[in-house]
Amino acid sequence: MHERIVWGVGTPRTFRVHWALLELALPYETRGLQTRTAATVGSEYKKLNVAGKIPTLVDGDITVSESSGIINYLAAKYDSDERRLMPSDIPSIAEYHEWISFISMELDATSLYVLRRHEGLPDVYGRADVACIAARDYFSRMILAASEKIKDGRVFLLGTSFTGADIMMVSTLDWADRCGCDYPSAFKTYREQIVARTSYSLALQANKVT
Repeated sequence: MHERIVWGVGTPRTFRVHWALLELALPYETRGLQTRTAATVGSEYKKLNVAGKIPTLVDGDITVSESSGIINYLAAKYDSDERRLMPSDIPSIAEYHEWISFISMELDATSLYVLRRHEGLPDVYGRADVACIAARDYFSRMILAASEKIKDGRVFLLGTSFTGADIMMVSTLDWADRCGCDYPSAFKTYREQIVARTSYSLALQANKVT
């Protein structure tokens, strides 16, 4: 048994964790827990994550949930000169956390997750057409504003180095594609460059529901 176990597959948020571990070349086991299944509210999993949400990472005696929190934890513990998810200089760290917060809150929670709830799961959360229209408009405005920061043609969000912020952004753009949310050409070019990484393809496989 590996020291690290990822609980969760099949969602953009679980995908982020698989990708981060692969970027850092860390061995781990996967438990194929799917969202909104009986297992997520079962007693075994609730001991790890009382909210019953995925993903959750167990790393030895440390348990972490929330995809961005897991990425930041992995960076803090396992970053090296050869493989990094977080920059090491203070100005870049500040920019990194700004991107992580922006993606998590403005694009994921406030926009795409609203669509997930009320378009993807209306039988659970009810239809909310006005809220979905507003969520799509908000996503468009926020991603357009963010595109101003990468219009210089940079390969990565922080310039010349791949970080966990790129994992967060590309997984969110993939989610936007599935929701039918368009985004500026600068982000389309950016995404094309990132998805060419071997770790991206491996993470897609690792995140599949089997």
